[in-house]
Amino acid sequence: MSFLTALRRISSWMPVLQRSCTKSCQIGARATCSLLHTPHRTHAVNTCQQQRGATSLQTRAFGLSAFRLKSTDDLSSSNGFNEEGEDEDFLEDSEVEELFQQQIPAGIGEGQHRVFIIHPDVKWGSRKQHLTTAELMMAEAEGLVNTLENWTVVDKMILSTKTPEKKRIFGKGNFQTLTERIRQTAGITAVFVNVERLSPLSEREFEEVWGVKVFDRYSVVLHIFRCNARTKEAKLQISLAEIPLLRSRLKNEMANLDQQGGGSRYIGGSGETLYEIQQRLLKEREIKIRLALEKLRKKRHLLRSQRKHREFPVVSVLGYTNCGKTTLIKALTGDTGLQPRNQLFATLDVTVHAGQLPSHMTVLYVDTIGFLSQLPHQLIDSFSATLEDIKHSDLLIHVRDISHPETANQKVNVLNVLKNLQIPDRLMNSMIEVHNKTDLITNYESAEPAALPISALEGRGLEQLKEAVEEEILKATGKQILDLTVNLSSPQLSWLYKEATVQDVQVNADEGSAVVKVIIGTAAHGRYKKLFGSR
Repeated sequence: MSFLTALRRISSWMPVLQRSCTKSCQIGARATCSLLHTPHRTHAVNTCQQQRGATSLQTRAFGLSAFRLKSTDDLSSSNGFNEEGEDEDFLEDSEVEELFQQQIPAGIGEGQHRVFIIHPDVKWGSRKQHLTTAELMMAEAEGLVNTLENWTVVDKMILSTKTPEKKRIFGKGNFQTLTERIRQTAGITAVFVNVERLSPLSEREFEEVWGVKVFDRYSVVLHIFRCNARTKEAKLQISLAEIPLLRSRLKNEMANLDQQGGGSRYIGGSGETLYEIQQRLLKEREIKIRLALEKLRKKRHLLRSQRKHREFPVVSVLGYTNCGKTTLIKALTGDTGLQPRNQLFATLDVTVHAGQLPSHMTVLYVDTIGFLSQLPHQLIDSFSATLEDIKHSDLLIHVRDISHPETANQKVNVLNVLKNLQIPDRLMNSMIEVHNKTDLITNYESAEPAALPISALEGRGLEQLKEAVEEEILKATGKQILDLTVNLSSPQLSWLYKEATVQDVQVNADEGSAVVKVIIGTAAHGRYKKLFGSR
């Protein structure tokens, strides 16, 4: 690759970064420019303007989840408030979209792919999978490929390895066998190596030997995320999560350029090498995205505050991808707007839906992104900010697809993710485990007495689940069930209907009073006594 070719390969995202740099420097209150790469801070805007002709790195996409509130009444009203008193996001919608679209990776998002899947079966050591099998891991890899439109699996191969940490992963003999198999399979446009993450060197080596695009588990999953991203925050999270891989790919590109004697040249009289310019622009891009995400985080905090003020208990529904979370929430709430899909990562946005328990108490069910095994910590770190709503829940429901052959392994993976997210012990200890899709198993009997068997699709076991949720919510929130005597000529009864959950009203017409059975929170009860006394 020539020096001029390398320049041309960074042009596609340069206009966005120019605006990023210019706008960042204009916003003095945020002191954005003070965070930029110090040696070149004073001429950041000029340097951006000098680089209008330069070009973009090829990279892979990352995608993450986002928050969107779907509920009743005024639950979704944030009024555009944030702590700085501004009502505009740091990035305009058009800028977010351009940042997102500029990083569509070459090769992965273009048309259809005919994919050869190779699964390295590690026989021993720390990387050996003890709770699953190579065949089940291969089946999940096929499911990932089939989730993508116009992608098909044309062949697959499980191959043993003792050296998964090596550049070529397999020993010399097995690697040669694999290469011959790939070359003999007609029509292959990509190879999916079913490992968590390939190093840039391994990816480059494989592509040179096999002559097609090479993807790892990370890039395939995150391309699925990218295809499903709809909200502004999802697209920002994708753009942010691209940064670490962009940096590693940049090093690989520059190493290749150095071999041709062009990587150390200075550009445009700025005193910077091509590599330094690219690194600085990536830093500016990262700062810009983080500032915008922080602003959205503040809005999400406000939404939580509003829900807390209204005293709506929050129940987070989580589990392995495609376990039936959305179907369950639709069954519990009757929300016809929910359209569950039978595919991996059908839900990317964290959404909130109102439902009622047997006592008529309103609760908010949070539908979260599904988890998956073998994803790097960088990905978990990227969407953990979005999933922080889980930490502020009153109760967790862990949904398991009990018909899946890897259900035990999936449970372990979900619990590991929750551990990494540092979910409070109070939530982990009270979490309700639900065995979903029992309709797919004849005469199902649970081996775990504490778990609740259900079929969200057919509506089985939902009343028992609602009762269990209500019991745990009362414990978690400190709500009380009280009989209150009210004067019907006063606003007491209407106040209770508004601020508490009224279960029953027994009217005494002769005395103009009523005994009202209510579920009421401690704070609301305190306000009631202050307004109406202790009656």
